[in-house]
Order: sequence, then C-alpha cells, then structure tokens
Amino acid sequence: MMKWMARHWMLAAIVVCALAGAARADDFVNPKANIPPKAAPTRRNGGEGTAPLPLPATPLRRTEKMREPSPPGLVGAITFTPAQLKGTGSAASNWQTTIIDIEKWVDFTNSDLGQKYRYVQTDFTHFSWDPTELPIIYLTGWTAMPKFDDATIAHLRQYLLDGGTFVVHSNCGRPEFNDSFRQQINRVFPDRELAAIPTDHPIFSSFYPITSMKVRKDKDPFKEIPPYLETINIGTRAAVIFSPIDLSCGWDANANPIVGGILYDQADALKLGANIVTYCLAEYQYGRFFDHTKVYHQASDQTRDQLVIGQIVHNGDWDPTPHGLPNLLKSIDQNTTLHVQFKRVEVDPDKTDIFAFPVLYMCGQRDFRFTDTARKRLREYCDHGGTLLVDDAVGSSEFDVAFRREIALIYPDKSLKTLAADHPLYNFLYDVRHADLAPLGQQLLPQLHSPRLEVIEQDGLLPVIYSPLSMSAGWEQLPRAYDKGYADADAVKLGVNVLMYVVSH
Repeated sequence: MMKWMARHWMLAAIVVCALAGAARADDFVNPKANIPPKAAPTRRNGGEGTAPLPLPATPLRRTEKMREPSPPGLVGAITFTPAQLKGTGSAASNWQTTIIDIEKWVDFTNSDLGQKYRYVQTDFTHFSWDPTELPIIYLTGWTAMPKFDDATIAHLRQYLLDGGTFVVHSNCGRPEFNDSFRQQINRVFPDRELAAIPTDHPIFSSFYPITSMKVRKDKDPFKEIPPYLETINIGTRAAVIFSPIDLSCGWDANANPIVGGILYDQADALKLGANIVTYCLAEYQYGRFFDHTKVYHQASDQTRDQLVIGQIVHNGDWDPTPHGLPNLLKSIDQNTTLHVQFKRVEVDPDKTDIFAFPVLYMCGQRDFRFTDTARKRLREYCDHGGTLLVDDAVGSSEFDVAFRREIALIYPDKSLKTLAADHPLYNFLYDVRHADLAPLGQQLLPQLHSPRLEVIEQDGLLPVIYSPLSMSAGWEQLPRAYDKGYADADAVKLGVNVLMYVVSH
C-alpha cells in the first residue's frame, strides 16, 4: 500500500511541477509538429535487354516504380478535418504532421516482435469503426481536442465494446490536451473510470519487464519514476490506454529537451510502446468475445424458493467479469439438485435490504472504499448468518489491498486466515484439493497446485470467503491472456463447491 501511494505522490509531484512551469497554450511551439511524415516506401526493379522498340512492343529493359506489398494494418492514426478543428485554435496540419512518434513506435515494435504491421492515417468521419479492420486507433495532440459529436461518441463506444483499443498519448505532456481528452472520454464512458493502473499490470510486463521509466520536464535532469498509464476497462481488458506524459518514441528528449513539455526517455517510451502493442494483440480475442453477453434468462421471474445472488455495487470496477456468475449458476443448475434461479440483483450495501440474500457476491479489480454505514451493515449481515463471497477478478494487487483494508475495518476483531487444505469445502461436490491455474498463474506461482481461499471463521461457519486468485475469470470461459487465477474447469468446480457448501451450512 505504501509503495502504491508513494508512486502516485511521486508522479503527482512531477506532473504538477511540469504543468506549473509550462508556457501558455498560445505561446507554446511544438517542435515535433514541424517534422513531416516519412515518404511512402518505393522500390525500383531493373532488367537486362535491348534498346526500346517502337510501340506497341514492350521494352525488355526499363526502370520503374513497383508497388510495395502492404503489410496488414494494425493502428489507425486519428487526424481531424479542418471543420472538426474549427474554433479549437489548432490547425489541421498540426494533427496530421505529429506522427513521428507512431512511425518510430510501429517500426520499433515490428522489429522487436518480428512482425510486419503498418499504421494508416484516418479520421472519425471516414473510419469504418470495425476492430477487425484496425484493432487499435491512436490519437495524440498538444492543443485542446475538438468536441466529439454525438455520432462519434456512439461509434467510438461501440468500437471499444466490440474489442477495439484506443491508445492516446499526450504530445509534450500538455495540460490543454490532457484536460480536453478527459472530458471527451468521460462522454464516451460516463459509467467507467479512467484511472491509473498498478505497476504489476500486465501492460508493464507483456514484452519488456518495465519497473521504472525516465522522465524529463523542460531542460531539467531526467528523473526515475514508476511507469504510469491510465486506463478504462471493459471487462478485465484495458480498452482505453492513456499516457498523460509524452511517449516520445520518435523524439530524443535527452539531446533535444522541449521547454514547456514533459517527456519520457525515448528508449523507455519505445519499450512501453512495444508492450502496449503486445498487450492489445494478446487481449484482442477476449475483447471480441466479451460483447457476447450472457443472459440471466430468469431475471424477470418472481423470486420464490430458488437461490438468488446479490452482487455488491462499489466504486472499484464492481462488475469486471459479468459473464462469470451466470455460467456458474448454470453449472449448478445442470449438475446439482439445487434449483437455481438465474437472477442477479445489484446490491448497494448502503441502501439495499442485504438481509434478503443468503449470499452476497463481490468482485472487482480496482481500489474501492465502503462508507461507515456499509461496513456496519455488512458486519451485521455476516453476524446474522449471511455469507460474503469475494473474488479478485484478475488477481489485481490494487483490489487485494483495498479489500484487505476494508475487511479489517468491518472485522477489527478478526483476521483473514487461509482455509485449511483438508476443509470439507474442497471436497463437497467436486474434489478440488488439486486445482490447476491458468497459464499466467502457473508462470507466476509455479509451486501452487491447490486452491487458496482465505476466510473469516465464526462459530464453525464461514461468513467471509475471499479468493485472491481469480475464480470469476475462469467462470467466464473466455480466451483471456492475462488471467492470474484458476484454469476454467477448476474455477467452475471450485465455485460450485463454494456456493453449494455455503447454502448447505
């Protein structure tokens, strides 16, 4: 927790200092904007022969341009039309020529990944909004962005929900751009938070292991800070990836500092850029599958004697695995004698009658906080026979720290303990005393071959059950690259055992 707070305070101090000394937007001259794009590659082909013959004969020897075969498009670099930029104080040429970073980023990534992708320039008026055509769209700028119209907002939201990724990079780390981007993306996703990710997020280890980055303000010496990005998540995938600091892939801030700017070191920026592409490609299939929503087909039925789950709504990305619970309930319905009603009720512990539910399910992947009222009511609920089942959706350190803090405030007189390996829960319906992890979990925890649940015990009961390794990601059964939890089949078996044990005791 202290490392997490220190990271944010360090970054905040650097950014505040940078922006406090930045020149006014009207006075700022961006030297990166004056560099034209590279010429399109051409190839010449020569052949031996005789002197040209009279037409219509074809010469046997001539030299001419040949079209280079185009590699597949990966990134669409967004530009704006003059009409879109009207009234923003920025010329269309500015947006169209600040592409030295993406040129270098794509070239470097292709070289390191052994791939051959290309970027193309497009704008929101001509883009197809199809992630299968361009999985990533990229935007950079240093002046205020134009306001998106309602159609663009709707198209961009659907593109991201369909599996596309929006990578946004603040040219020179300018506050005018950062503020305007935050406003526009909040219009796209008013229901989702743009927030910093922890340093153990897979973006920072997907290709290069990145634990620190060098950053420079004006002509000041470089400083080392933890890597910093902000994201908006759709499910467990970072669908919007935003750097408020200049990812100076095409600009050497060491040799050419920019007064009024704040930039990452070029070598560090290139590595982070390669990581971002690797992450986006690895999560592409998950993003495409995610939008095929599971339906609680009994959600409108009147509640009778069936098991109905209350899912806690909180301010820490409360529903990152929405397909998981219906899959689990369906498995219980098909493989046990427990008649399950396919219904999830969203529960606000500050207001809702939480005592109406035998089980409260809670999931998340970001920091969150309960109010004092919610903590008091959850303690009363658990003390009167209810069960709080909590799952860390991606094994996130951020959610883990938050939950441990909150449960310590709910139960100051008790502490979480590891559930004994011989506890009957692990053999209640399925024998899950041995459980496999998903590939990333196996890589991080090669010695772990059994479930790891933590509980609070009270009078022989388990009022709180917490899984720091994700079960719900496995319940979803989606092609997820960065699951730190249990393999799909064992995740379902463990989840069935947990719910069956809870409702039977």
